[in-house]
Amino acid sequence: MNFDFSDEQRELRDQVRRFLAQHASPRSAIAAGGHDPALWRGMAELGLLGIAIPEEYGGAGAGYLELCVVAEEVGRALAPVPFSSSACLAAEFILQAGSEAQKRAWLPRLADGTAIAVFAAVEGVGDAAPDRIAATVSGGRLTGIKSPVLDGGVADLGIVAARGADGIGLYLVDLRGAGVARSGLDSMDPTRSLVEIRFEGAPAEPLGEAGWDTVERMLDRAAVPLAFEQVGGADRALEMARDYALERVAFGRPIGSFQAVKHMLADMYVSATLARSNAYWAAWALATDAAELGQAAASARVSATEAFGHCARNNIQVHGGMGFTWEFDCHLFYRRAALLATALGGPALWEDRLVAQLRAA
Repeated sequence: MNFDFSDEQRELRDQVRRFLAQHASPRSAIAAGGHDPALWRGMAELGLLGIAIPEEYGGAGAGYLELCVVAEEVGRALAPVPFSSSACLAAEFILQAGSEAQKRAWLPRLADGTAIAVFAAVEGVGDAAPDRIAATVSGGRLTGIKSPVLDGGVADLGIVAARGADGIGLYLVDLRGAGVARSGLDSMDPTRSLVEIRFEGAPAEPLGEAGWDTVERMLDRAAVPLAFEQVGGADRALEMARDYALERVAFGRPIGSFQAVKHMLADMYVSATLARSNAYWAAWALATDAAELGQAAASARVSATEAFGHCARNNIQVHGGMGFTWEFDCHLFYRRAALLATALGGPALWEDRLVAQLRAA
């Protein structure tokens, strides 16, 4: 069985890498509040935002493997855009659980970049869980607080988990409409917005008949491209450390010739390679809707989170005192690694999901 990408997918990777190298600027996005609208429009024009959305709903209809290819390049470039939130998670919620009318209303807008959507489930400390959902819906009106919401500051549409008359459901809410107030939160990663959203009788439309079981399924599906984003970041951090170790001279020779640095780089390579292996398996499971998707997604998420954090930390160490300064981008990779580690639930949640999947196997 060949788990590698095709020639066409590798060409897509190269095209996206060139585009992001020219246009992605995490530093400039910090001053703009953690989002680069021009980059987002450029990605939409290339068809990247709707790459996994079927053509009948305005997307490119390419597939999930192509979505993973793009996600990896977004991670390598630390692109300051809500790709994982909108194109990978929210679009998948609507595609898999929405009514036909909801798909036709929102998917074309997500694909062409004129709308950004996010998933809002967390309410304070801890990961989202059914017993922690206090937001309520009554008479088509949503009341409650969601915090923190990744990319919520730039979103137009919220997919909100709330408790209704029949239990927990998912609801579409216009985040720019009445009854919605947003306030910014401090974040480790200033290139992505993090906010608290207050709903005070905001109009809410049920997302099909989706409930918490839909959330569980969508977490698995979204975890795969997110793992690729983390793998991309880990690979780039490793490359930065390698390049610096070859050019930085101390005591008359490159620091990469010292055993301690060699071992550090070797450990980073092992972590990144293991994460890539798990991510490839998960991409296959997602693309084929395999029965192993739950286990593969959890494996990819756990290993990719560890790899990105490991490579980002060691990249700073290899750069020495300079690695902690704004003169280098090392700290931006560390910040993004910390942010993505908690997206879709923290490491403990995914480790528990993996253990549960292995026990059920």
